[in-house]
Amino acid sequence: MGKKIKKEVEPPPKDVFDPLTIESKKAATVVLMLNSPEEEILAKACEAIYKFALKGEENKATLLELGAVEPLTKLLTHEDKIVRRNATMIFGILASNSDVKKLLRELEVMNAVIAQLAPEEEVVIHEFASLCLANMSVEYTGKVQIFEHGGLEPLIRLLSSPDPDVKKNSIECIYNLVQDFQCRTTLQELNPIPPILELLKSEYPIIQLLALKTLGSITCDKESRAMLKDNQGLDQLTKILEAKELNDLHVEALAVIANCLEDMDTMMLMQQTGGLKKLLSFAENSTIPDIQKNAAKAITKAAYDPENRKVFHEQEVEKCLVTLLGSDSDGTKIAASQAISAMSENSSSKDFFNTQGIPQIVQLLKSDNEEVREAAALALANLTTNSSANANAAAEAEAIDPLISILSSKRDGAIANAATVLTNMAIQEPLRSIIQSHEVMHALLGPLQSTNTVVQSTAALTVASTACDMEARNELRSCGGLEPLVELLNSKNDEVRRHASWAVMVCASDELTAVELCRLGALDVLEEINLSVSRKNKFSEAAYNKLLNNNLSLKYSQTGYLSSINIISDGFYDYGRINPGTKLLPLKELCLQELNDQRAILLVNSKSDVSPPPSMEDKSSDVGYGRSISSSSSLRRASKEKTTAGFGSPTEEKSEPASGRNTVLSRGAAKEKGSRKGRGKKEEEKVKEEEEVLAVPKMAEGSPDKEWYPPPDPELCVYVYEITKSILPILNIKDQIEALAKFVADKMGGRIPKEKMSDFSWELHISELKFQLKSNVVPIGYIKKGIFYHRALLFKALADKIGVGCSLVRGEYSRAWNEVKLLNETRKGMIGSLPPPEKYVVDLMFYPGSLLKLRSKEADFYCFL
Repeated sequence: MGKKIKKEVEPPPKDVFDPLTIESKKAATVVLMLNSPEEEILAKACEAIYKFALKGEENKATLLELGAVEPLTKLLTHEDKIVRRNATMIFGILASNSDVKKLLRELEVMNAVIAQLAPEEEVVIHEFASLCLANMSVEYTGKVQIFEHGGLEPLIRLLSSPDPDVKKNSIECIYNLVQDFQCRTTLQELNPIPPILELLKSEYPIIQLLALKTLGSITCDKESRAMLKDNQGLDQLTKILEAKELNDLHVEALAVIANCLEDMDTMMLMQQTGGLKKLLSFAENSTIPDIQKNAAKAITKAAYDPENRKVFHEQEVEKCLVTLLGSDSDGTKIAASQAISAMSENSSSKDFFNTQGIPQIVQLLKSDNEEVREAAALALANLTTNSSANANAAAEAEAIDPLISILSSKRDGAIANAATVLTNMAIQEPLRSIIQSHEVMHALLGPLQSTNTVVQSTAALTVASTACDMEARNELRSCGGLEPLVELLNSKNDEVRRHASWAVMVCASDELTAVELCRLGALDVLEEINLSVSRKNKFSEAAYNKLLNNNLSLKYSQTGYLSSINIISDGFYDYGRINPGTKLLPLKELCLQELNDQRAILLVNSKSDVSPPPSMEDKSSDVGYGRSISSSSSLRRASKEKTTAGFGSPTEEKSEPASGRNTVLSRGAAKEKGSRKGRGKKEEEKVKEEEEVLAVPKMAEGSPDKEWYPPPDPELCVYVYEITKSILPILNIKDQIEALAKFVADKMGGRIPKEKMSDFSWELHISELKFQLKSNVVPIGYIKKGIFYHRALLFKALADKIGVGCSLVRGEYSRAWNEVKLLNETRKGMIGSLPPPEKYVVDLMFYPGSLLKLRSKEADFYCFL
């Protein structure tokens, strides 16, 4: 045998790198390894980075700074399964960092992450890919990207995964996504209810809770509620409520049931299966505040439907709600009050709360918690609407004080609700008096000045309902409430403007308040509103007319018409026609103007005791044009009633002779008649006329230190006395009208035939009076030569004094006339209902006392004139 030769070992190839084991303690080094082409190195680097990221937020931020995110995104689509899995695990952890999320959205990795949810991928990949999506779905932009890249469908599929972490991450992501309406709509097409209901059977509470929260969101839509009902979801929810060990899920389960109860079909199903009764019993007997609160919220949601309210009432839900009012939790009290508000739309429920509910709600009005007070006031507002019994019950429970206190609350809703309750209560006069005694007008001052339109509207409505008495209007005026009320007329909100107009209309019921409202510009604002088609309303028109009715001088100047219910009082003056929007100056300013050549302003003033009598010794004394005109409410009466109240009685006029012939101007009138007997007495008359001028008070002069009065009209005082004595006792209304017409004509120049009209020098007479009085304002009684508009005004003024109903109408060309309504004499005795009265015009010029039947067109009457 030959000798064995030892075989030599061949040296390694020169172009092969010897294996090297590296141990790195720097994250930066490992991040650099992410660019390696070797799968083993990539896998180990990813594993090391995953462990590093798990340790906390600071490490995640460090990896972001080192630039690890961008190379990791490329590894999500790596061919090697282990590398891909480890990269996905890293992103599941890193995506909880907000800065990482932002970068991931910019790098548009959503497609790659969603691809990891494919059925063939490992469970671990499913777990961390779904975790990444759950973290990304917290923000709106992330939701949009997941939805747009089709992430919903694979997430729903993963709800059936055997791994609980995958289920938890998937349902959490779905819950975040369905907060968006578009996602909810798409979700319905994917039939998500069955797999979500399966999650309710999970042994992990977090999965059950997320499933219930998701159901709470998607059942906001009717289609999803129907799917839940079809899949027996209500049974599962009821079982959760019945299981005491699942009390941590009861709140969310109630939220889902609350949504479902909005559907009548679901409500009926629950009633038939006994689920509704169990729900109410559960809410009433539970000791957990959040459960009680959510049960009350469920009732509130469902009670917005009328049919649901009927079902609730049959189940005696009112008893449950009254019990919840006594809870120690403010949240439960609020929810119960809101449920009562909703249930009060049912009349039977409203009646139930009259004795069992309102006293408890009134107690909540005194709570220190503003939200509780607001909810209680809301419940009381709905309960007292159209219910006098409940309004009385609230008053008996002493609700008025706390309600007025709430008007100064910081919460607008509480103020609006309290104001609504007060409005509902003030409909009844006894309650209104009690409310007024609590200085409600002072309390409403703040709400009237609010910037919240709901508060403004309800406050104005409360003013309208409580300012029905003069004392209340005086209180509102004295506390400065009229000014903010007038400001609300300018509101751009229709309801605020309407309610403010309503309040102004009510406040304008007495003259002093009406005058103040006009001074504050209410009339101008209302006039502007009524010229606008879009802004005007029935109340703005009524308020405007009401103000005009308490300012008849302005009304007659603007409209040229006073009806039979517009009673002329002392201080009325006829300025002549003015255009809408033109300012009518007050009487005092008109009296103090310099004498001009314009039309004389006619004044009605039969008061004999407002100013000192003129004397020859003090010819320069200022008799004055007045202070504020006193209320004439005592003179107002129905046009067909005859009463002696309101006009001068014989006892009040003792200083005036019955005939009136000893007064200054009556003596002048007598001399005017005497002058026709002969020309020899002209000089004597001239002297006497000069004496009369000296006797007439100088109205244009005055001292600012003296209180101002309207100029007196002694002749008109005598007229009132005479007609009261001679015409008022006449029983037949037609005879009264004829007698008064002859009286007026006689005092203003007698009968004037048509052909003699041009010779009737009334213009010169009026000019002489203006010159004598040194004023543009002429008291009506001073005029002895008057034509149509003088006589018509005097007739109206005297007719109003004795209760003869007539209107005053201004025509063209110095025309004016009075219209009266009388029954047709030939038809008075007819059997059956009386025919409507016919309208007549009183002739005061051509044949004084005759009545002319008014034709359909006023032009006919003008032709007659």
